[in-house]
This record gives sequence, C-alpha cells and structure tokens, in this order.
Amino acid sequence: MKLKNLRLGAFALLPLTIAVSSGAQKSAAHDSAFMPLVKPETVGFSSERLENLHALIQGEIDRKELAGAVTILARHGKVVDYRTYGLKDMAAESPMTKDTIFRDYSMTKPVTGVAMMILYEQGKWLPMDPIAKYIPQFEYLKVFCNVDGDGKPILADPAHAPTMRELMTHSAGFLYGFGKSKVDDLYKDAKPLQSVNLQEMIDKLAKLPLAYQPGTEWQYSMSMDIEGYIVEKLSGQSLPQFMHDHIFAPLGMKDAGFYVPAEKRVRFATNYRNDQGKLVPAQAEGSAAKDYAEEPHLASGGGGLVSTAEDYYRFARMLANGGELNGVRILSPETVKLMTSNHLPQELMTGKFGGGMHVMRPGFGYGYNCAVITDPGEANLPDGKATFFWDGAAGTWFWVDPTNDVVFVGMIQRMTSPDNHPLLYRSQAAVYSALVDPAK
Repeated sequence: MKLKNLRLGAFALLPLTIAVSSGAQKSAAHDSAFMPLVKPETVGFSSERLENLHALIQGEIDRKELAGAVTILARHGKVVDYRTYGLKDMAAESPMTKDTIFRDYSMTKPVTGVAMMILYEQGKWLPMDPIAKYIPQFEYLKVFCNVDGDGKPILADPAHAPTMRELMTHSAGFLYGFGKSKVDDLYKDAKPLQSVNLQEMIDKLAKLPLAYQPGTEWQYSMSMDIEGYIVEKLSGQSLPQFMHDHIFAPLGMKDAGFYVPAEKRVRFATNYRNDQGKLVPAQAEGSAAKDYAEEPHLASGGGGLVSTAEDYYRFARMLANGGELNGVRILSPETVKLMTSNHLPQELMTGKFGGGMHVMRPGFGYGYNCAVITDPGEANLPDGKATFFWDGAAGTWFWVDPTNDVVFVGMIQRMTSPDNHPLLYRSQAAVYSALVDPAK
C-alpha cells in the first residue's frame, strides 16, 4: 500500500500445495453452501441503496481508472452482496470472476498478526518482551540521532529495548527504506528485503540503526517481515508451512499462499498502474520479479499474500466471529480482541504520523498488524466503534466492524494509485449509506 509517498515493493506471500497432515486441524469445509446470498433487507441493508456501492466501483471501470474488481459484503455472517466487475485482464478482455486470484500485498500483515497470536496463545511470547529475546542480533541496536561533519551517522543507545508490542504496532524504530531520510538511505543501500532468506534479512537489519527512539513515533515498516522470522523461530516451521497448517488449510483458504502455481495462472489477475492517465501492466519488483510463478526465497510476512476474495473473506469472517469459522477455532475471542484493540499511546494519535489517508489521529489508532477505529466520530468515519482494517499496494482492502457485525472485502489490482485510499473510504461511505436498519 502507499503511505507518505512510499511505494512498497512487490513481495508475495506464497500458496502452498502441500496437503495437510493426518494430524492437522479440522478444515472449515470449502463448500457451495458457505457463500449463499440473502436478501439485504433481512439483515438491515437496503438493496436500493447498495446501488451506491455498485455505481462507485462501476464508475471507476467506466472511466477506465480500474480494470476490474470483486467485492463481498456480509452482515451477521450472511453474505448480502457478492459481485464481480470489469476485467481481470484488459488485453485479453478476460472477465473478472469470483475465483480470480489477487496480489494482496500488505493485507498479508493481519494474516501474519494471526500467526503471531497463535504463538502468543501457546505462551511463546509476550507483548512486553524485548524483541532481542527472540532475535539476539537485535540486542545491540542503536538509534540514529544525526550525522557528523563527514556525513557519518551519529548513534545513541535506545532509551529502552524495543518491545514486541512496539514491533507489532510499527513503533519500534524500523522503516521500509522508501522514504527520504538518512536511515531510509541506509536501508536502500543494505536492501534487507532483497535478501536471499529471512536470516540474511535479519542479519542486515541488525546492522542498521533504528530511525527513532522506540515508542516515540509511528512509521510504516518492515516490522511484520521481522514477525515472519519470529514465527519461524518460535514454531520450528517455515512461515509458509506454518500459515498453511494453522490458517489457510483450517479455514479452507484453498488459493491463499505465496505464489500462484502453473495450474492456477489462468485465474491470476493482471496488475496495473496508472501511466499518464492510462492503465498499463505493472512491472513486478523484488521477490515478485517472476510475478509469483514460484516460491520466493524470502517469504515476506509483511508484503503480499495472494488469494481470492473468498479466501480473504473466510479469514476476515473468522476474526469477526471471535476466532472461529464453521466449527474450526483459530484463536479465542479474547485473543482476537487483544489483536484488534488500539495499542498506540495518545501522543502518537495526534495526526502527526501515518500516511496517505491512514493517519494516526484521535479516534484512529493501530492494533497488532491492523488499523483500529476507537471513536468513529472523532475519526470522521461511518464505521462502528472497534472496526479494524487494512489494505494493500495493489488496492485490495477489507474491514471488520464488530459493532455492526459487518465484514467487507474488496479486491482490485491497481498499484499504489492516489485513488486507492479514497476508494477504500468511499466504499465505507457507500456501504453504510445502505445500512438503514442497524437494529436488525
């Protein structure tokens, strides 16, 4: 996703074709009965006013600002709107289909958050723990202060060791390296996300300074990629295998993962970017240079799950249900609440930090790997209190509204467009314009 004029590279989450072992957790059946549509009026929505949403998405396509989309809207666990729009490939004139596979990019982050919370429930880490407890190389991290007369960094000791809570809230001191600061320049030189594996990535990061004193700023960062490494260390499994065994297979997310195998490529949407007002195919970068055709050497916990809209809806609905889907429990309700509660102090919610339209401000905070609406009125948003959400660089987005029991998933493929954030927020306005009987 785009934050503060940052352009996140393309880093894919990899699908696994490995079957679940006989001892694996029961799977939430991927059956046709899972997605039946009900009349919107039965759960408080107006069919007529849902045309606001349809016209919003179709308008982007008609103006040739967007190739296609898939959207899913549900309330009380019942799907009231499930639509495809436009094309998955403009050159081939291939229509968008419900089983189209998308690059989710930073919508990977909440999935990695769930992986971390599974390990939290196993007693393997605590929020107040120093990160260095699990990554000893981070014990000697320094904080960037300034540069000397020769342009060399002046470093200081951290006021306190960065914690797991700070790691999971983008407030530990790490960056992505796409900005213009001196520390960003150091990231660009070191290229941690272009490492051959997660261990090399950690070794590079251990040599880079923190960009600020831990807990004093909110800066979008590689924190969730670091979490992916921690998942591997604490579980003894690779990140792809852990996600497959503990999240994708149990929830029936049959196309979710880190790459798109040959037999599924025909369902893979083309990714676009805006070039002087015209949509043109986007060039893959970094570990996605082969456009997700094979397993990456570095499985990114922060940068890019591929999935269908229904795959991600299953994940979001599990969270909306307090950690359970169709009799399969991934997390307890209290753990989901912990993950999706705001963990930023008020001094970081002043409007100074964030990026694009995702600004940490009164009423708008950040939990573990997702944004959280603590006060819709203060945040100037229509969602219910405690709504949590995130989006991705190619424009995919989702939200879960526990107050109104609403789940929404939107999938497009348009790289870091200035319209991606507004589309997320305009879709919220359109959806809630149709919720005319919230007491139902």
